Amino acid sequence: MDITQNRTRLIAGAAGLALIAGTGGLLLGRAVLSPAAPSTATAPEAEEDHNPEGFVEMDPARANAAGIVTQRTIDGAFGAEILAQAMVVATPDGEAALTARADGAIIRITKHLGDSVRAGETVALLESRDAATFTADSNSAAARANAARLAFAREKRLFDARVTARQDLEAAQTALAEAEAELQRARSTAAAAGAAGGRHLAVTSLISGRITRSDAKLGNYVTAGTELFRVSDPDRIQVEAAIPASDAGRIMRGDRAVIELADGNVVDATVHSTTPSLDRQSRSATVLLDPVAAGRLIPGQGARVRITPHKAGSASGIVLPEEAVQSIGGRDVVFVANPKGFQAVPVTAGQRGGGRIEIVAGLKPGQAVATRGAFLLKAELGKGEAEH
Repeated sequence: MDITQNRTRLIAGAAGLALIAGTGGLLLGRAVLSPAAPSTATAPEAEEDHNPEGFVEMDPARANAAGIVTQRTIDGAFGAEILAQAMVVATPDGEAALTARADGAIIRITKHLGDSVRAGETVALLESRDAATFTADSNSAAARANAARLAFAREKRLFDARVTARQDLEAAQTALAEAEAELQRARSTAAAAGAAGGRHLAVTSLISGRITRSDAKLGNYVTAGTELFRVSDPDRIQVEAAIPASDAGRIMRGDRAVIELADGNVVDATVHSTTPSLDRQSRSATVLLDPVAAGRLIPGQGARVRITPHKAGSASGIVLPEEAVQSIGGRDVVFVANPKGFQAVPVTAGQRGGGRIEIVAGLKPGQAVATRGAFLLKAELGKGEAEH
């Protein structure tokens, strides 16, 4: 009987302890989970502004230093683009050859390779016997013209005084006209030759620009027509692209184009014209492109162009270099630039080929997308997520 009572007492005591422990745990849980005023240690973190997911903070200066290049997106079906090799050249009025206008020896060179020159500026002087002839002819013509003026003025006074006949006045007037014409011819000849007085001829620049070639050497004797310098205007350039005959008929004046340089930079352009015939050797048509900004282009530079004809068909999309599309978490994304950095935007990719990829969803025309260096942004994004 005592044993049974002891067991009953032990069971009741254990139940009481369990009840007390449960009640204490419940009160403790309520104290931990119940809302409380934020502590001073965690308040600043709660107030911090976090960038949206997939954002890489990077200012333009840092992006440029990292070699990240962006490209504006434009409408264009994957199969509609025409790819071609091209060459940067000067426009017909953007380059000038400076030649010797007469035989002579080079006695002074005032400009050298790479120097800037203005139109009409002297770049060299020649000592020439022809220069002396031009100067003498001009001086003689001036003297004859002056004598003819005096003779005409004298005949005019005599005719007004009714001393001489009209035919004498008319003869003097004709002689004056002939003398002035001869003076004009002599001066024009001297100016065309670059006569600078005495025995000197000046070689002057026809356009403003920079000297890109110099074959002049002090003391050299050159003949008339010898090219001494070449001057190019860096702002007056165009791009010549060789287009297959099958695609030439699709291109029209005003079509959009992109010039891709070897360093990864791109320059927007428009089609200026297309040659009506094919080159006999390459059997291709030449398309001239006008770049929107010529600062990065240098005459003689090779490039690749992408032309989007107006006759592109009904298919639409955005075509980018393959390196612009990165895979993150099994999704294709591109990095769209904004003033504070780059935002990873999921996209749907279509056809691929020739280093190009078609984006069929996720982008709009006019957005700036990172092309070269997009993998650096992906790495930066992964680094930031690892730190968090």
